[in-house]
Amino acid sequence: MSRIRLALGASTAIVAAPALLVGALALMHAESPTIAEVPTVSAAALAAIEKPVHPLLGVFELGVPPSYAPVSKFGEAVRHSPALVLLFTGVGSRFPSAYAQEAHSHGATLLIQINPGTIPLREVASGAYDGWLRGYARQVARFGHPVIIGFGHEMNGHWYPWGYTHQPASAFVAAWRHIVTVFRHEGANGAIWLWTISHHIKYTAPLRTYWPGAHYVDWVGIDGYYFRRSDNFRRVFGHKIRQVRALTHDPILLSEVGVGQVAGQAGKLPGLFAGIARDHLAGIVWFDVAQHGGIYKQDWRLEGHRAALRAFRRGLAGMMTHRG
Repeated sequence: MSRIRLALGASTAIVAAPALLVGALALMHAESPTIAEVPTVSAAALAAIEKPVHPLLGVFELGVPPSYAPVSKFGEAVRHSPALVLLFTGVGSRFPSAYAQEAHSHGATLLIQINPGTIPLREVASGAYDGWLRGYARQVARFGHPVIIGFGHEMNGHWYPWGYTHQPASAFVAAWRHIVTVFRHEGANGAIWLWTISHHIKYTAPLRTYWPGAHYVDWVGIDGYYFRRSDNFRRVFGHKIRQVRALTHDPILLSEVGVGQVAGQAGKLPGLFAGIARDHLAGIVWFDVAQHGGIYKQDWRLEGHRAALRAFRRGLAGMMTHRG
């Protein structure tokens, strides 16, 4: 949800892409290694993430990277170590290899949302940023472990400059396909491609117009928030889950989720986890950030709210007993 993350400023790097273009241009002439020079992620390692036995828990925390401490503290609070750590970055950034290794040492996988800012998507599709793109792909390949990657998330909504009403859906599809193709050419077989949409029904475009095709997507992400007392799993996620399943049978991850205090956080968590289990979803990434600015910028954090923490722990325990 744009109004949530844009309020966080530079910490999420959502709108940082233009400032990162210097880095992108510096990588434009980097030499490509041969496929034999990069490690191959094992089929078992990919399967453990792509088709988990149980739904996965993920988290977004401020101050990550460079520190892993916020993720560890969240894990201690909910009594379960996160399997996914969400990061936001922009075109021109470098793959955070050291942080990815630290996450891996904690048993977690990075989920990186790369956002194009105001860059014309047609330029991405035409190869104008291939120097940066090849360099990033090689960094992912050399890491040698799975990484979940999204590009231009929530593009079906109107609130980002790469999304609905700002740039053509056809340009998004072409850019997405080009990015995936370049990664595969560079031997980055550990990249798991997450196509992420917003849960909103109003002010959004038909999903099919943004669908890159089954060959280019591994998972589908749905971002959604409970803002009001009337919000529940069916109201927030039900419609989009049905739409996604009309497009693909790929695993669905609730890729960015918050339940606000105004919405009745503690009371809504049991239904959230029950919905994940009932609909056989891949898991949930909790947006663990405290905000104070109206209905769209609530306190989403669990820490400091005892009833919510208890409900989250119980719901999480029940989710983990569910076989995906």
